[in-house]
Amino acid sequence: MTETTTVTGGIPAQPGPREAEHTRGTGSEGLRVDAGRRTGEQSGAAAVPQDVPVDADADAGPGEPSAVIAGAGPVARPGERATVRLRDGGQEEPPRYAPEWLQLREPADAVARAEELLDPLRIRSADLPGRTGSIVIHDLGCGTGSMGRWLAPRLDGAQHWVLHDRDPYLLHFAAVASPRFAADGSGVSVETRRGDVARLTPDALTGASLVTASALLDVLTREEIDALAAACVGAGCPALLTLSVAGRVELTPSDPLDAEIAEAFNAHQRRSGLLGPEAVTVACEAFAERGATVRVHPSPWRLGPEQSALTAQWLRGWVGAAVEERPELRERAEGYLRERLAACEAGELRAVVHHSDLLALPRPTGGAS
Repeated sequence: MTETTTVTGGIPAQPGPREAEHTRGTGSEGLRVDAGRRTGEQSGAAAVPQDVPVDADADAGPGEPSAVIAGAGPVARPGERATVRLRDGGQEEPPRYAPEWLQLREPADAVARAEELLDPLRIRSADLPGRTGSIVIHDLGCGTGSMGRWLAPRLDGAQHWVLHDRDPYLLHFAAVASPRFAADGSGVSVETRRGDVARLTPDALTGASLVTASALLDVLTREEIDALAAACVGAGCPALLTLSVAGRVELTPSDPLDAEIAEAFNAHQRRSGLLGPEAVTVACEAFAERGATVRVHPSPWRLGPEQSALTAQWLRGWVGAAVEERPELRERAEGYLRERLAACEAGELRAVVHHSDLLALPRPTGGAS
């Protein structure tokens, strides 16, 4: 039996992570979020107002707001932490992202990631003296494994991927759907590690050739980014950290409310000490202060009619977070969202959601492979 919460207002909400229920099926397509509690990887998980309607089973008409897939928008309650922690402490948190959202955004992520950063990474790998065996890649917060599916076929040489996530089913999905071959036909192997990457230290990265992550930096604090940079530099291990939100959105056609919604959303991302749009700048400083060479490249989503499903889910989460941050926006935001979703369905809306990719190349050490 489906559960519906009926209250006032029209901005779509989703239950907090403790209310989300996963129903396990069989095979890589078997996981789905309970249809009656459908919740939303938006960069920067955030809280959703709890006084808005949630009715995922009701079919929305053209332009009608509806529930948000877990990860597409605000999902954490105030004070809750990001999906990956860099140290111990606090109670274990439940999974934050639904596989539906991770699969929906994967094609846009793949197109957006900055391939320009791979050449310096390849040169660094080729210049390492005495490298034998597979390169070892740690993927933090791997989700369904989209980073591995994108990167492994773009790098030469045998690879061993260590996939980190706290959701065991997502880890299973990532392992089952992992690529089998590198760019030159060499083999790719995978292992999974469940957890929040606690106490990430240089010792934890012994033998690592690369650390990767997607949509991670903006949901970390300054202290956590410092810990990540210290671990990577201490191990002499490069880091490729992609798809961090840049705090800028361009919508065509434009609307007078665009800037106000964007400002409120960015403020929402900075809650509880998270860095949000400032994360890439802080990460650059943290790595550079430790002697690493840092390169940054834009990696925007460019969404048009072909990506309307992704655009609609992103819009719901974007506006929902803005209203959570500034409740006085609610009345205007309801009409704004309805019009934007209608334009999206009609193929008349285009969006550029700006992200940044960062490559940090520490000095090699004896611990790097």
